[in-house]
Amino acid sequence: MLEQAKHIAVTGDHWTSVNNDNYLGVTAHFIDQDWTLQSFALTNKSPQGLVGLRNLGNTCFMNSILQCLSNTSELRDYCLRNVHRSDLNNNCTTNAALMEEFAKLTQSLWTSVSSEAVSPSDFRSQIQRYAPKFVGCNQQDAQEFLRFLLDGLHNEVNRVTVRSKVSDEDFDHLSDDEKGKRMWNMYLEREDSKVICFSCGFRSTVFDPFWDLSIPVAQKSSGEVTLRDCLRLFTKEDVLDGEERPTCNRCKTRRKCTKRFSIQKFPQILVLHLKRFSDSNLRTSKLSTYVNFPLKELDLREFSSDGGERPLYNLYAVSNHSGNALGGHYTAYCKSPALGEWYNYNDCRVSPVSSSQVRSSNAYVLFYEMTSSSLTHSKYQTCRL
Repeated sequence: MLEQAKHIAVTGDHWTSVNNDNYLGVTAHFIDQDWTLQSFALTNKSPQGLVGLRNLGNTCFMNSILQCLSNTSELRDYCLRNVHRSDLNNNCTTNAALMEEFAKLTQSLWTSVSSEAVSPSDFRSQIQRYAPKFVGCNQQDAQEFLRFLLDGLHNEVNRVTVRSKVSDEDFDHLSDDEKGKRMWNMYLEREDSKVICFSCGFRSTVFDPFWDLSIPVAQKSSGEVTLRDCLRLFTKEDVLDGEERPTCNRCKTRRKCTKRFSIQKFPQILVLHLKRFSDSNLRTSKLSTYVNFPLKELDLREFSSDGGERPLYNLYAVSNHSGNALGGHYTAYCKSPALGEWYNYNDCRVSPVSSSQVRSSNAYVLFYEMTSSSLTHSKYQTCRL
């Protein structure tokens, strides 16, 4: 999972959500490009958040992800209230320019007095400086862009610059639950992999931070494929043998082992990447399999390490890819945190869409938010950066 500070793009309880019924009629503050204090009201008569992004030349992949992040309510509030300025890492080499442009772009989408599309050119210049692979007009992968963007925001808004290095062996004598509590101080959400030695039975649990979960698309000879099928395929037990054999900490030599993934700490925002693209025989292909995923109450208890918690998630955004591996187009379906309705974001155009249309074979990156009841009763609540 993400390091606590790395999760800046998707969680953090000090982003102070606007406390109101539907984000309507509440005054918030931001500082514009001339550094003058301004105020605005989020009202149900305004187009806030229903603004498109101009395509600057094959930048639909970027626009799709930006709209998904813009509709992440706590991140939106974090940018609108300029909380990021108190979190800036003064030691970063980019002078926090990427975070500043991201915040300005988010502010433009949510404070615009018209529905005219916004140009992300200034933001694009900064992401290209941070990640030169996005220079030019070539089509890029939306999920890869998301990872680069989160990494850049983390570097600029992470005041913790040095972390003590802890060996896995330091925690091997502890129970998984106690190990998870100890490592809570280092990571916010994590997946863990349990490795069991065939020879001596020694079990080692390794915790890994993740930006998102990249899950394989399951294949069936009959019947529809569900998101649960894909998650089960991702977490199924594998045998590590041959060159894949790890070194057993007890045997002190490489041994045949079994390995299984599970989730130890659940995030407030969960991003699931459906691995539709694969490379084989020097060619990239795309799976257009329809995956049925829930819009409400995605139950992940089955994939929890201890099985005791019942984290429930509601879908609020989807990055879609239509086309094939050689070319295509990205759009986004987002549920407005202000209005509670679904909208289709297609570059400059924003239009209403019914919830029944949100599921499609074009779904590529899914954005889920933990329900308020799960956050209230869960030991996996988010914490301050």
